[in-house]
Formats: sequence, C-alpha cells, structure tokens
Amino acid sequence: MVSWKRDGTRGLVVLVPIIVTLYVLAFVYNTIASLPFIEAIQPAIVRVPLTLAVFALLVFGAGYLMRTASGPLVEGAIDDVMNSLPGLRVVYNASKMAVETAVTGTGDLQAPVKLETWDGLRMTAFKTGKRTEDGRDVLFLPTAPNITTGFVIEVAPDQYEETDERVEDALTRVLSAGFGETNDSEVPIDVRDEPLYRES
Repeated sequence: MVSWKRDGTRGLVVLVPIIVTLYVLAFVYNTIASLPFIEAIQPAIVRVPLTLAVFALLVFGAGYLMRTASGPLVEGAIDDVMNSLPGLRVVYNASKMAVETAVTGTGDLQAPVKLETWDGLRMTAFKTGKRTEDGRDVLFLPTAPNITTGFVIEVAPDQYEETDERVEDALTRVLSAGFGETNDSEVPIDVRDEPLYRES
C-alpha cells in the first residue's frame, strides 16, 4: 500500500507540472490567435508564429533603440507621459518594475536573507539592491505560496542574516509553503536487508 501511494505521489509530481505548463501554453496560444487584429491572418496556423515574430522584432528593436543616445530620452518621455495619467501610472510603474526585476535583476536580488520578525521567528526575505537615505536596506518579504504579494520593508543591515542559500532553493520553499524539497536534501529511506533466495 505504501509503494502504491509513493508511486502515485511521484507520478503526480512529474505529470501535474507538465499538464499545467501545456495548459498555460494552450491558453496563451488561443489568446493570441483570437485577438481581433490577428484573426484576419489566414491560415489560422500562421497567426501565432507571425505574431510572436513581430513581437520579437519589436522587443529587439526597442532594445537597440535604448542602446543609442536618444534611447534614454525616448524612455524618459514615455515615463513622463504615463506618470501624468492618474490611474494608469500605478499600473505602468508596477509592471515596469516587475519586468525589470524578472528580466534583468541584480546581484543583490539573488540573495535570500533570514529576517527575525518576532522573537525566535525567522522569515525568508530577498534583497532588492535598494537602500534608503538613512542606510537601511530595502527587502521584499513575500507571502507563501503566492510570492506576487508581500511586504516591502526597510531593515538595518545588522538586523537580518545573510545566507549562502541559492535563490532557487528559497523560492521553492516559499512557493511550496515549506513543503518543497531541493535536490540536495536527504530523504530517509527505510531499507531492509532480505536474502536473495528463500529456502523452500
């Protein structure tokens, strides 16, 4: 009975992420294919690759523009226009910072730290690479298992503990609500020595 439970658990661990990934890919594919200005492209199988190709060209074109002398000026003008809009500026700034964090990142961001929030209670936070005027480090303290929410806290450098933990291990622990295992973790296995042959 234990072996059936173990096999079923491992099977779910292998198959569920694949199914979820395929579902997300299918959702993105169908969303792109059903866009109003894309539906006119025929045949239908060409819509998504053509849309992705155009998007990739726009991304690399904008990236090349940012490398030129006029790039920062254009970006600054766009920021000024978006920040002048009362409601959309919050969405614009939040999405811009999220993309910068996810795509570029910094060395400090890839550094999980331990923060003692209450007496004897430690929580996992991440450096953002930012510092306040009074010398405090800005940390992001995510919630589990949804790391898109959390708290931005300002902490003195001597009030948190730096660790040698990899960011992947820390994120796995937070995303799995503490149940995640890394490849380096040791799992005890009950091994019993039995004779290869039994006397009849």
